[in-house]
Amino acid sequence: MELYDLELSGNCYKVRLLAALAGIDLTLKPVDFLAGDHKRSPVINLNPWGELPVLVDGSTVLRDSQAILVYLASAYAGHAWWPDAPAAQGDVMQWLSVASNEIHYGPNSARLVDKFGYDLDKATTLQISERILGLIDQHLQSNEWLAMGRPTIAECAVYPYIAVAGEGGIDLTPYQNINQWMARIKALPGYISMPGVA
Repeated sequence: MELYDLELSGNCYKVRLLAALAGIDLTLKPVDFLAGDHKRSPVINLNPWGELPVLVDGSTVLRDSQAILVYLASAYAGHAWWPDAPAAQGDVMQWLSVASNEIHYGPNSARLVDKFGYDLDKATTLQISERILGLIDQHLQSNEWLAMGRPTIAECAVYPYIAVAGEGGIDLTPYQNINQWMARIKALPGYISMPGVA
């Protein structure tokens, strides 16, 4: 099973993190993003979007980190990471949606501006970040984990771009519950980090 990977990408890190926590073997295929290798063969043949990550597992080819998390957890990690009951799946899925919406347009986009020079409205990214981080912190006030009362792929989806929020000029100090939650994630057996995670 191969993961076309970019070390600095939080989306790629989501997949690496789940694989490490769940004991799933991945062969990493580093992609030179700055050289544009994500827009050339073989990546562009596997993912016409020209984005990373891309997972290749036999005849299964998947793009999009959230979809890859669902696939890996369902196929290889068991119900601990991706439950089988519909209501439980919905509980986890709503956090994957947060990761691809508010987290993407908030902390991730703020980091894209500061670290990579993207031409985005920084004020808007900070406004979105403040709102979603406040909501997550409030949720974690009475919950140790995002969903199901235990670590799931919700953690793998939401954690990475919050963990590197400082690279987008976002101060996580006020969010005590988020900081405690991140410490719990870091304490999980098999945990791995990525560049920029304090």
